[in-house]
Amino acid sequence: SNEKGTVDLKELAELMDEDTVGLMLTNPNTVGLYDEGIEEIEKIVHGKGGLLYYDGANLNASLGISRPGDAGFDVVHLNLHKTFSTPHGGGGPGAGVIGVKKNLIPYLPTPNVAFNSDQKKYYLSDAGEKSIGMVRAFWANFSVLVKTYAWILSMGPDGLYNTSETSIINANYILAKLRKFYKPAYDRYCGHECTITGREYKKYGVKTLDIAKRLMDYGVHPPTIYFPHFEP
Repeated sequence: SNEKGTVDLKELAELMDEDTVGLMLTNPNTVGLYDEGIEEIEKIVHGKGGLLYYDGANLNASLGISRPGDAGFDVVHLNLHKTFSTPHGGGGPGAGVIGVKKNLIPYLPTPNVAFNSDQKKYYLSDAGEKSIGMVRAFWANFSVLVKTYAWILSMGPDGLYNTSETSIINANYILAKLRKFYKPAYDRYCGHECTITGREYKKYGVKTLDIAKRLMDYGVHPPTIYFPHFEP
């Protein structure tokens, strides 16, 4: 990352070569910032024959607003247990739906759900001449998939858009309210989450962990801390 909290384009260009399979990227990233250099990142990765993989962990900021494919991503996984209203506590159950561009469809594991237009029905297909075949149990956490589908249908396009819009507004509201007490890690508008730092309190012998623990004393659920680890 650079001093702005986004991908260092110069360093990426120096490291990217023909032996690099691809780049996995979250956008907005781990510190809640949209990487405005995504078009240049796409050119660098694809220019060396690599693939661009979208980590959908932070899709909360993008529903109905932007599409990963339009930004040049070749593969995407959606964290249903983060963005799509399914459980995430206690280690699961989670699920990650995979989406790929047309040129990668032949490589997907099988079986896949296909549609027979003549018989008007869905079926499991083993088609995929370049596929590695079945990957262990292929049903995934089926209940999570059903819950996700039901949630999407109940929300509709406008509801999904409002979900992201509200999360972005909420995160920036929190950032604005807390900036008088804690310095923003990166002083700009954020996506669905904000990152603040407790380094200002080090001179008093107070760590971010101490602040988080003290919040619990007052019945307040503490925020995620030291994630990413380079941000105190």
